[in-house]
Amino acid sequence: MKDIYPPIHSKAPVFLHGGDYNPDQWTPDVWEEDMRLMKLAHCNAMSVGIFAWAALEPVEGQYTFDWLDRIMDMLAENGAYAVLATPSGARPAWLARTYPEVLRVRANRQRNLFGQRHNHCLTSPVYRQKTYTINAKLAERYADHPALLVWHLSNEYSGECHCDMCRASFRAWLQAKYGTLDALNHVWWTAFWSHTYSDWGEIEPPSEIGETSVHGLNLDWRRFVTDQTTGFMRNEIEALRTYTPDVPVTTNLMGTFPGLNYWKMAPHLDVVSWDSYPRWHKPGPDGMADDIGLASEVAFVHDINRSLKGGRPFMLMESVPSATNWMDAAKVKRPGMHALSSLQAVAHGSDTVQYFQWRKSRGSAEKFHGAVVDHVGHENTRVFRDVADVGAKLEKLRDVIGTTVRPDVAIIYDWENAWAMNDAQGPRRGDKGYLDACKRHYRAFWDRGVPVDVIDMDQDFTKYKVLVAPMLYMLRPGVDERIAAFVKAGGTLVATYWSGIVDENDLVFLGGWPGGKLREALGIWAEEIDALYPGEANQIVPDEGNVLCLSGPYAAHDYCDLVHVEDAEVLATYGQDFYAGRPALTMNHYGEGEAYYLATNGDDRFLSDLYGALCADLDVLRSLKADLPRGVSAQLRSDGERTFAFVMNFNAQPTSVDLGAGSYTDLLTGEVLTGVVELGVYDVKVLTG
Repeated sequence: MKDIYPPIHSKAPVFLHGGDYNPDQWTPDVWEEDMRLMKLAHCNAMSVGIFAWAALEPVEGQYTFDWLDRIMDMLAENGAYAVLATPSGARPAWLARTYPEVLRVRANRQRNLFGQRHNHCLTSPVYRQKTYTINAKLAERYADHPALLVWHLSNEYSGECHCDMCRASFRAWLQAKYGTLDALNHVWWTAFWSHTYSDWGEIEPPSEIGETSVHGLNLDWRRFVTDQTTGFMRNEIEALRTYTPDVPVTTNLMGTFPGLNYWKMAPHLDVVSWDSYPRWHKPGPDGMADDIGLASEVAFVHDINRSLKGGRPFMLMESVPSATNWMDAAKVKRPGMHALSSLQAVAHGSDTVQYFQWRKSRGSAEKFHGAVVDHVGHENTRVFRDVADVGAKLEKLRDVIGTTVRPDVAIIYDWENAWAMNDAQGPRRGDKGYLDACKRHYRAFWDRGVPVDVIDMDQDFTKYKVLVAPMLYMLRPGVDERIAAFVKAGGTLVATYWSGIVDENDLVFLGGWPGGKLREALGIWAEEIDALYPGEANQIVPDEGNVLCLSGPYAAHDYCDLVHVEDAEVLATYGQDFYAGRPALTMNHYGEGEAYYLATNGDDRFLSDLYGALCADLDVLRSLKADLPRGVSAQLRSDGERTFAFVMNFNAQPTSVDLGAGSYTDLLTGEVLTGVVELGVYDVKVLTG
């Protein structure tokens, strides 16, 4: 049975390849040269107008579309498309001067001056109206233009505003949510430190010059900022839908950016896109570059973006063909890495490879940021050849477009959980290592070529065999029941220390942790947690003859939960300290399934052995039925009938993979491959068969 999505737009059933294009910075003779170079680079889609408001409306109410008309026409004439942007990410100076209310107010209640990007109030009726107007004019003008392919909303939505309008909107948001101050005071636990509110007007957003210690307030402010940003985004979409109801909309997300909950924004987008800027070739503690761990972390975020729309292919909206200027060291990509990192995005579900930027700016902040066309202005550069090579490869992968993967494994990474956990003053201050923990659990599957969805706690669990929930500190209403039902129906749960501690309001569950049905499913309760100092370690000692065949001891770091077994079976114990011999790993039979509890942060070998045993026992989907050497990843895409396995070598030296008895065709070369296959440095093969 076919399982395939339509292309991003029906008029372009191809991989989109291109970049952020800023013709408003250049003269028409450069535009002509750009068209020639785009063809040489196998580029067919340009993101246009992202920061072009001043060029489109240089004076209030006076529009200059002639230059954009010509660019749109030139793209169409050359068989290319426009990912046409709304310009709200950076307003013109006249708008800030005439309507100062559109400028943001910081948490210290000082209003910003004109400048930078995203320096606008998300609540301002003036800014929303001005944005709506310019968006509507763009949509009306280009509705039927053959080059228009996708709407690119603003750019990297981010930030918050503390102006009078935003503060009033926050109070109204709270009133709508809680109804009464008594209800709010209860869930925020404001009796602590005598912070009880007696009037809605007393409530202020978190600020270093005011309140930061009421965790319910902090959590709700973050939720409000996400809702306000989503509302601003929907205002932009409404203007576009009026004239172009069938043109898909996207906005470029920023990986695991902590400021916004992308699960709240994704339902309003037709396609998800994101900006990926890994720090390749960065030396590790031994001074040697090791891209393998970073490759796994990048894959983790690619999988979030695929999961945000239930498996629908996403867009790699921004990447860089070489050096990224805003990093501490602008390291250029080594030969082969550009193709490898680009095709890694495709492997995990992207139907585009796009760059910031097409042509290097001559001046200002990003004049040294990597680009397809360097300041030299011609095609005779290593980077240009690398880009053209990627374009040629994408043209050979047309059968992959619209395909996806349906993993047996899901990992929960939840924005609100991260917000609440990192706000807590215990068992550590600040960052508790939640994102790192999720990535480490993910790595154990990535090493084996096991596809994974990365979801939040509100998604459907029933379609998976394995659900991994590291550090699920917060349980929103019904989550514990759905997890318990998942296990009872035959699923396998892996939960960890510091789980089921608080409810959706960051109020601690009484009666023991984890709270609710999660405790019943796991068959344990936690008495207290020991936070280890940096460099301090304990040991995980597996019981002899344990069902997972674990052989230790393994190192344990960061946290050690002191748990009591109720119904669970102990598989491993602590090896040191006063709690030596107490449970470190348990398993509970619950209904038709099993629930594992990792009471401590085990080392990478422990996670590898644990998930290796579970994957083998549960026969989870693998991208390639082969043992992968260290640094080689395999990722699957499929239309339900035909499969495409991307085999990628992130080692800085050649290696090989034994494909076994199967026979495959490499779509990139047409070569038929069997048995042991050699992989060059940063090599990629796309196998079907």
